[in-house]
Amino acid sequence: MGLSPLSGRRRDLARLIETQLASAATAGADPIRLAELEGLPAPVHRYLRQALTDGQRPIRVARFTQTGELRTDPATNRWSRFRAQQLVTPPSRSFVWSAKVAIVPLIHVRVRDAYVGGRGSGQVRLLSAVTVAADRDKPELNSACLHRYLAEAVWYPSALLPGAGVQWSPIDEHRALATLSHAGTTVSLEFRFNEANEVSGVHTPGRWSRSADGYDLTPWEGHFSDYRRYQGMLVPSRGEVGWYSGRQLQIVWKGRIDSLEYQLEEIQR
Repeated sequence: MGLSPLSGRRRDLARLIETQLASAATAGADPIRLAELEGLPAPVHRYLRQALTDGQRPIRVARFTQTGELRTDPATNRWSRFRAQQLVTPPSRSFVWSAKVAIVPLIHVRVRDAYVGGRGSGQVRLLSAVTVAADRDKPELNSACLHRYLAEAVWYPSALLPGAGVQWSPIDEHRALATLSHAGTTVSLEFRFNEANEVSGVHTPGRWSRSADGYDLTPWEGHFSDYRRYQGMLVPSRGEVGWYSGRQLQIVWKGRIDSLEYQLEEIQR
């Protein structure tokens, strides 16, 4: 008896996650030493000293669930509710995001976004069975996914350390530029910090967005709020992101963290 489309979807997702977890296997890591962050831009230094704990182990795996609303077109006022699970492995700069999005009563789509092994991918399936959109491993998509990984590192903050590959450049007392290179792709994001030394937002004048003609570089921005401690790390429990249309920011995703769990690196001997 052949596999059903639903079991095929689950099999593909399981294979992708298996590849992701295998790529994150390490021989251990050094503990985080906050004294080594003295040379970072001032707002970055203040934020990391607050978000992390001296001597703690870096994050190897982050698992979290989200609920919220999204819209596929900034021009529409129609929002759809979603529930999502996300798996992130900072040692391999990888993530898999899988969501169930309610369209109308009794109708839903499954959305999966991923960046694994330096390759971005996206897929939308109607009623979890029929593929209505898919894309994979294009330079623009890889860049967009790496932008997302870097922006969302506020939820796995040890990934923002210089030892995790992030290069920080100062802008002013409340802003700094983060640059990350991976698998031949380089992205930068302006991180913005509030008076509480939290990351309040991120911004880039050009992130690749999907359009009818392919991909367009579009200004993109995210906001974070309601910080809480999970396993000793200070992270936001709410966020929203959007694209600029002219000078107007159009929010297209807003969500909250319902659960968050970390697996930490073993200390290298």
